[in-house]
Amino acid sequence: MRKKIVAGNWKMNKTFSEAEDLVFGIADELASDRPEDVEVVICPPALYLEMTSDVATENNFSCGAQNISEHEAGAYTGEISAAMIASAGASYVIAGHSERRSFYGETDALIARKVKQALKHGLIPIYCCGEVLEQRERNLHFEVVGQQITEALSGLTAEEFSNVVIAYEPVWAIGTGQTASPQQAQEMHAYIREMAGKIFGKEAAAETTILYGGSCNASNARELFANPDVDGGLIGGASLKAGDFVKIINSF
Repeated sequence: MRKKIVAGNWKMNKTFSEAEDLVFGIADELASDRPEDVEVVICPPALYLEMTSDVATENNFSCGAQNISEHEAGAYTGEISAAMIASAGASYVIAGHSERRSFYGETDALIARKVKQALKHGLIPIYCCGEVLEQRERNLHFEVVGQQITEALSGLTAEEFSNVVIAYEPVWAIGTGQTASPQQAQEMHAYIREMAGKIFGKEAAAETTILYGGSCNASNARELFANPDVDGGLIGGASLKAGDFVKIINSF
């Protein structure tokens, strides 16, 4: 049975002391109010990975990084390798977030290398895919997401793919206050599962966790998570408040 996951992507927010307060606040909230079958992942800025991992280990949740280098090691100033991320105690890493694609020009070929690096070092990649508003309005959203899935993931073996989480993020809904309707979310999640089935087989696709990311919050999470192919969320702004984040976790 596939996992239910709620992952919080803090993006470039919080000083160290603020991050420490937030992660302990989340831990305190989860101690008294948490479904047993939902895996919780917190993805802070890289500077806070070790601190977050220590708290996560003590409180039965997981820690993830927001980005990863496609390189193993070497003269790549400012980059952080998969081995470094794993050694800091993280078990997940986000790959291909729309902000990395749009602001830093990341391509599916580059992201594919990042996914490979993550898997090589025992990290679970949360692979992000999704369309921008123009593509949605031109009815190209299935084509765009299908191409992203194919180009970034089809080079994996079925065994490697079994350790990948996919996050669908309609780019037009990230940080805008807009949200894909439950019907739109389910339609795309079902399509992603169908695409995964064509590449890796129906059994593998049925076990793949697919998250929704795109202005998911405490007020709409329950309706989104009720869809049969929506297995949780990759949460941005709403993960920066412990109470809101835990409400989302409890929305299943």
